[in-house]
Amino acid sequence: MSLTFPPGFLWGTAAAAYQVEGAAQEDGRTPSIWDTFSHTPGKTIGGDTGDVAIDHYHRFRDDVRLMSELGLGAYRFSVSWSRVQPTGRGPAVQRGLDFYRALVDELLAAGIQPALTLYHWDLPQELENTGGWPERETAERFAEYAGIVAEALGDRVEFWITVNEPWCSAFLGYGSGVHAPGRTERLAPLRAAHHLNLAHGLGAQALRAALPARAQIAISLNPSVVRPLTQQPQDLDAQRRIDALANRVFSGPLLRGAYPSDLIADTASITDWSFVRDGDLSIIKHPLDALGINYYTPALVSAPADGERGPRHDGHGASEHSPWPGSERVAFHQTPGERTEMGWTIDPTGLHELLMRYSREAPGVPLYITENGAAFDDKPDAEGVVQDQDRIEYLRAHLAAAHRAIADGADLRGYFLWSMMDNFEWAYGYSKRFGAVYVDYATMARVPKASAHWYGQVARTGEVPEA
Repeated sequence: MSLTFPPGFLWGTAAAAYQVEGAAQEDGRTPSIWDTFSHTPGKTIGGDTGDVAIDHYHRFRDDVRLMSELGLGAYRFSVSWSRVQPTGRGPAVQRGLDFYRALVDELLAAGIQPALTLYHWDLPQELENTGGWPERETAERFAEYAGIVAEALGDRVEFWITVNEPWCSAFLGYGSGVHAPGRTERLAPLRAAHHLNLAHGLGAQALRAALPARAQIAISLNPSVVRPLTQQPQDLDAQRRIDALANRVFSGPLLRGAYPSDLIADTASITDWSFVRDGDLSIIKHPLDALGINYYTPALVSAPADGERGPRHDGHGASEHSPWPGSERVAFHQTPGERTEMGWTIDPTGLHELLMRYSREAPGVPLYITENGAAFDDKPDAEGVVQDQDRIEYLRAHLAAAHRAIADGADLRGYFLWSMMDNFEWAYGYSKRFGAVYVDYATMARVPKASAHWYGQVARTGEVPEA
């Protein structure tokens, strides 16, 4: 039987500025931390950079036309902070804002709802030079930037996401170092996590001040489904520790106005959390109009074996440094089952689990799946067709899990496929393809894969067909 989603359910795709735009030095844009990181030898596979990416900056009209032809209802994109505010401070560059004005106008003309993410990992390098996210000033500068973008686009954009996946920015950027800016410290990730939370709160205040009342303000988290290897007390404690660092370090202040006491205890040898100032938590606990959930794969953890130092496998790239300050010795295990090209286990039950968890933890707050998708080894056949049946099955299974969550009471309002097109996959460069649309990187030709046509049918009809 096909699965029918509620009327008005939003079907979209998602992308991030540095992964798709290119035009890295055009119209006043200055380097972000990802420009610096990707140009540092050894940081990305093949030395790949986002200098050109998939040239969305110059091809956005054709890309929007393709979205329209596929029948998509929404496009989630991010704004490049250093394209709008090159130093992370001061007045905006209107040429940078003009690109986003033109993109939004093109989307609206095509009947596609724009969903704007203010921060998707590309901090202006000048702000990193003064300390980056571990410093409080970065959160204050973010609020100024949020106000600038809201003044420019608030009359046309109704769905706003402040920060995307702050866990990755804080713990992969400043802990394990596998993401920009590539720092490997223990205290910095915790300070960065707090200031990303604060940036959300201050940014939401700035958006409220500038946007019409109809605007929706959200944040996109990438909460982890953390499962214990056994039910032994030591493995359950490992699960608790990672859940605190992966999930509750954000959901605690965002939803309850407090950091978890066990997280504070686990990290007591690193910090006393004195960087959390009076009033911060009430700012962070700003009322949400929606909550974005990004999901790809679960985690399986245990206490370490004697003499073992984890993580063995945490799905976030190879590094001798841990992204888990205070819990570095927790061991990660590869979960069983089929895997994507990222090595991530395909497990749609994790998506259902997260949707139900956040339905309980954020009652009354509508949920959106703001990222979900898979990388596979996609290649055109002799006729130039990309038959990515594995991606279709992945999507079918995860949409079934989402449908089941709605039946179980989750107020799920939309789904954004990651991603619309193949693009620059961060430290993996161009070696991994997540797109529903194949991109020939030599010619920049766009070729919709079988999954693009399948997903377009779902978006047009609101029904997921049976296998």
